[in-house]
Amino acid sequence: MNRQGPRRSTRPPTRRDSRRPVRAAPQPPPHPTELFTDRLLLVLTGHKPLHWFARHTTGHAFDDLLWLLDHRPLPRTGPRPTVHDVGHFVAGPAAYEVFARIAVGPRLHALAFRLARTEDHRWRCTAVELDTRPPRETYE
Repeated sequence: MNRQGPRRSTRPPTRRDSRRPVRAAPQPPPHPTELFTDRLLLVLTGHKPLHWFARHTTGHAFDDLLWLLDHRPLPRTGPRPTVHDVGHFVAGPAAYEVFARIAVGPRLHALAFRLARTEDHRWRCTAVELDTRPPRETYE
């Protein structure tokens, strides 16, 4: 019986093959506030239809979005709106008050919305406001 020692490689231990892709560390999932900001921006700019976002809303949020889309708050042509900054306030154990700054060319818009975690442990948007919308009392 022939016993050999550990298998030896001809490659030096510090050598790396530059043709192989480097494995990146897995990224954590995005925070719900960032995810919903991106989704709302897609709907408000017309890149996605309202019904695409409807299952993520409860309460007045759907009506708020309908009003905003009827009044065209963000341009559908020209420079593409981008998220400039996102912040949030923890309003409770299962609620976030989110604010975002949206840049459209040289102009900056304010977006605010509320997220609540429902009994099925999914995040839902419960209210949406943009700087072009009057307070809710004036149009109910």
